[in-house]
Amino acid sequence: MKNDNGYRLVCTLTFGDIYGQIIIWLIVIFLSLASALALWSTTRQIYALATVGLILVLSLPFLLFAFVTTLLNHIQFEPVETATVPEPVGNVSSQQTLQATS
Repeated sequence: MKNDNGYRLVCTLTFGDIYGQIIIWLIVIFLSLASALALWSTTRQIYALATVGLILVLSLPFLLFAFVTTLLNHIQFEPVETATVPEPVGNVSSQQTLQATS
């Protein structure tokens, strides 16, 4: 038994699917900047910069994981029947058919 069906890759991801993730990560960024401003003084500047860096470095893997898993959840493989693909008739080239229709 021979199965000649191919598969077509379909991605159904829309901006609305990741919109919440982007908003949450922007909130994390603004909170880290707010904490840096709260720690900023003449003697604790390094702590403020380290806080921002630490929060961004720790949140980036979670953001990447969320994006990748959301993308993988919206990828589908749909079977395509080979009979639905139109076959050319005769020895007519595509240039000749273009000239005939214009």
